Amino acid sequence: MTYLLEGDGCGDPLEEILKLARIIQPLVDIQLITRIHRDITSIFSGTFPGFRDSNPTYHNLRHTRQVALASVRMLHGLWCEGRSFSAETLIQGLLSAYFHDTGMLLGDGDTAKTGSKYFRGHEERSVTFVKRYIETSRLPAAYGENCAAIIRCTDLNCDLEQYSFPNEEITLAGQVVGSADILAQMADRYYLERLPLLFQEQKDGKEHQYNSPIELMERTTQFYHTTVTRRLRGTFANVSHAMQSHFREYRQIDEDLYSRSIEKNITYLETIIANCAANQDCVKRYLRRVSPNKP
Repeated sequence: MTYLLEGDGCGDPLEEILKLARIIQPLVDIQLITRIHRDITSIFSGTFPGFRDSNPTYHNLRHTRQVALASVRMLHGLWCEGRSFSAETLIQGLLSAYFHDTGMLLGDGDTAKTGSKYFRGHEERSVTFVKRYIETSRLPAAYGENCAAIIRCTDLNCDLEQYSFPNEEITLAGQVVGSADILAQMADRYYLERLPLLFQEQKDGKEHQYNSPIELMERTTQFYHTTVTRRLRGTFANVSHAMQSHFREYRQIDEDLYSRSIEKNITYLETIIANCAANQDCVKRYLRRVSPNKP
């Protein structure tokens, strides 16, 4: 069932995103969502005006699409539980999900070799890019600050009390996108194989807390049991519970497939750490999946 976490199983979840958006809010502008989805693909590939080809290896287009998909699934689950969302909130939530990691991309004027240079604080750079996109696309000006607040929820150090949310729906959208960012990457079937790529991005961005990829892997289990669970259940008010409602109503699977996949990843990672310690060759024997380089 791992393909269910990626949409159609072929890399591009646009069709499923549109189906769910129509269910949640029949008045939503489907053509606008399609345009944003295609524009973000061009942005990551460097064919959109103002951007160079600089697709990161970890926070890449594939991850971005997965976060957008996880966001709309969570919103659908909340809708199944009786929550309602305006068409504008749905658009702003998806727009924020699509742009949340654009801060790690290179612009035309950048001299850096990799967008990983901007790893530290990339959320604020993403805010700059989404505001520019909103202005050039002639979307409502209010979208700028609303999307800024939502994107800042993807910062692991963010405190929602620091930000001003205009209404309950935008607050909820921030909790959803912040949760989706965590779930999408940690539930990825290639998550463990991709941790060395995250290590390299952190190293390039001088956000280096670990001495080796193996050390990052060792700390990941602690990160999950402390930071991740605290943020999902506390900071984000446990909105991720709605994933089970989504899969039950939409797929007739009465289970949160994201949580199940994360638990399997963490359990397997704990097995690797217990058996291999710091032996790199041993770790490689356990991690045999080849992560796709492209979406």
